[in-house]
Amino acid sequence: MECFHCKGKMVKGHAPFSADRDGYHISWEAIPAWVCTQCGEALFEENEVNHPQTALQQIDQETKAIKSNIA
Repeated sequence: MECFHCKGKMVKGHAPFSADRDGYHISWEAIPAWVCTQCGEALFEENEVNHPQTALQQIDQETKAIKSNIA
């Protein structure tokens, strides 16, 4: 696989994954990904980010519930 940014070689590895939401920031240190050996760009496969996305949806719902209880 070739890097979209620098045309370097992509290899299986791990990369950090983070998300900024309304009111919080969350990050994972190592999600399986294709990582460029030249520039370090990471490409995540859909099945690898399903768990973080599910966690984010749950946190969003809980954050919304907390905010509505405060208001």
